Amino acid sequence: MVRGGRWVVLCAAAVLMLAGCGQRAAEAMPGFESAEKLPEKLGKDGTTILVGDPDAKVSVCLYEDPRCPVCEEFETTGGSSKLRGAMLDRRARTEYTLASFLDDRVGGSGSKKAVNALRAALEEGKFVEYHEVLYANQPEESVDGYTDAYLLELAGKVEGLRSPGSNAAVKNMKYRSFVNASEEAYERAGGAKEPEGPGTPTAVINDKRIPVEYNGLLFDSDAFAGLLQQIYDKPWEWEETSL
Repeated sequence: MVRGGRWVVLCAAAVLMLAGCGQRAAEAMPGFESAEKLPEKLGKDGTTILVGDPDAKVSVCLYEDPRCPVCEEFETTGGSSKLRGAMLDRRARTEYTLASFLDDRVGGSGSKKAVNALRAALEEGKFVEYHEVLYANQPEESVDGYTDAYLLELAGKVEGLRSPGSNAAVKNMKYRSFVNASEEAYERAGGAKEPEGPGTPTAVINDKRIPVEYNGLLFDSDAFAGLLQQIYDKPWEWEETSL
């Protein structure tokens, strides 16, 4: 898990010279009506879950562990809502890599079970809704509360997700190989300097990672919205930024 101090928001804005939070509608096509309408699919690598318009100008690669309380903060009170808005109006797409390292770190199997359940939800076209429900109802990290019963209870909050097939996929860990491959992909993302992975949540926007010292941007919704908008408006400036 990673978490930057709140003060880094101002520092990042000064360093990156990416101020302003103006919103602009996508130019080519109308936006999606709701989160339920967002396209979602498994990437060709077999581990990345792709959400949003695949042709969106801004790509946000997001690394999360379902048990991570800092990820919960990003998803419930941080910049996630602004990222969702950018996806709805086709400015951005999100590529999720789901880690499960917290099971080994604090004990239990809740991360692995939750990642498996999220993969099962993707199979039903319900990843976006279920992902939101999981973080909105995240148990305490130390409790290991993502049991089969609780995951199925939360699935019942997503219209159309519960079925004999999806129920069995959760109970039987049908996507265990996906869970393991996703954790390995997360660890590879850390490179030689971070062999255990880059920490969660970590965001890589248009192939440039937000450094840990500027990670506070993820938790200030207005600052994060401004960053996404400026990258959308002037992607070359982001590419040339030295972080």
